[in-house]
Amino acid sequence: MKKSALALILLIIILGTANSIVLAQAEPDIKRLPAAIVKDLKGANVNSASFGNDGKPYVLNFWATWCKPCINELINISDVYEDWVKETGVKIIAVSIDDSRNIAKVAPLVNGKGWSYEVYIDQNQDLKRAMNVNNIPHTFLFDGKGNMVHQHNSYTEGDEMKLYEKIKKLTEQPKE
Repeated sequence: MKKSALALILLIIILGTANSIVLAQAEPDIKRLPAAIVKDLKGANVNSASFGNDGKPYVLNFWATWCKPCINELINISDVYEDWVKETGVKIIAVSIDDSRNIAKVAPLVNGKGWSYEVYIDQNQDLKRAMNVNNIPHTFLFDGKGNMVHQHNSYTEGDEMKLYEKIKKLTEQPKE
């Protein structure tokens, strides 16, 4: 009798701990954007800690010119970006991780695609490392206070709409 009661108590503890671990993994760590020096398309240094969107959400997307899924994601977002801005005020910040061999390709690609995003180059990959980005594309969503509220690694057709749903939730006014 004592053994089965003890086993039941242990099972409850284990299940409770497992549930807590699953819930903790489902929510991203709330953290701020770290400071790192990146370059704008004109070659000027910019501190990533200055990124923001005047109290509205913003998306930070890591990509590279050689990454086809990255390009597809940014093209698909570009197709709806103007509507996103009108409806939510969101801003997209695209950070290229191209190295010195490929940085000359970034501006022509961005201009050729007609992207209206803010685009920066993280040539030394300081921001990439600070954000613990291992694979691209890697997309982060920040709320209007600058807290990271969501992140997504890789890209599959339609992911941009899932991101938009999260952006809309951040900008919805609470019902009274």
